Amino acid sequence: MANAKKTKRKAALLGVGLDSDGHKRITTGPNFALVGGTEETHQQMTEKAIKINEKLKARGKRLEDVSHQEFDDLAHEVGLKKFPAR
Repeated sequence: MANAKKTKRKAALLGVGLDSDGHKRITTGPNFALVGGTEETHQQMTEKAIKINEKLKARGKRLEDVSHQEFDDLAHEVGLKKFPAR
């Protein structure tokens, strides 16, 4: 076990817009990728991903550093809604 490497945790946001107006939209950032959606949907996804990153930076954290609960709280703060699992 002395040679075992410690793996670094990685995290990323993935946003998928399911509505379409025929245009292909892709936006990437340091820890997010957003695809699809109408212009309005894609813009909303972009704004929320950026706001989450701003809030993380203000807390001195990275996406990899937050718990599921803390991420849920951040997502709620920027206007994302959690849908119950089926």
